[in-house]
Amino acid sequence: MTEPLFVIPLWADLTAVALGGVQGALFASGFQGERRLDMLGVAIIGIVMGTGGGLIRDLLLGVSPATLQSNGYLLTASAAALIGMLLAGLFQRLNGLIVGLDALVIGLFGAFGTSKALALGLPPVPAVFVGVCAAVGGGILRDIIMGLPVAILHVSSLYAVAAAAGCVVLAALDAFGVHLVIAAIVGIAVTTVIRILAVVFDVSLPEQRMLYRRKVAVETSAIPVVRPADPGR
Repeated sequence: MTEPLFVIPLWADLTAVALGGVQGALFASGFQGERRLDMLGVAIIGIVMGTGGGLIRDLLLGVSPATLQSNGYLLTASAAALIGMLLAGLFQRLNGLIVGLDALVIGLFGAFGTSKALALGLPPVPAVFVGVCAAVGGGILRDIIMGLPVAILHVSSLYAVAAAAGCVVLAALDAFGVHLVIAAIVGIAVTTVIRILAVVFDVSLPEQRMLYRRKVAVETSAIPVVRPADPGR
């Protein structure tokens, strides 16, 4: 399988890397106490967030990782992590900006992963899978490195669901003949909007134990209740 040229414009890929680097540095710099990181630790987390999604995408597709084919990726991720570190105090006061940045990063990596998979000839379902893995891959690597519970495995504001929705829309539009670039833009917008709305309105999937409780409630409601006879009757 030959990797097509210019499937993802370099400037767009580097933009996703830069935004991911800033977002990762902001996340890492917010820890206090025993979990606080030094400058190197914050920089590493920023680089992992900026490049992790692309690395996972290319490894799943069996192509040469774009991150390692140019100096620009690692330099961009490093510079973005440094900026995020230096401006952490300012950004932490702009919570809306951080939420929007997080949503956009998810959308970009998801769309780029799905579009590259489709361009390489993968069927829609595997292409969506690659896109979702690319979208959440940086966050998973971040959590593992920092020894944190992996975010997408716990109750959260539709992190992976938002990525999956955007990737599905992208793949569906491509199947109907929409130009891949336009489909990618729409997919990014869908993911970003869903993620922002989920955070703003605190929407998440139900907990597993809630489903269990509902099942128990339904089963026990069918059990007849025998009441003792009233001795006064």
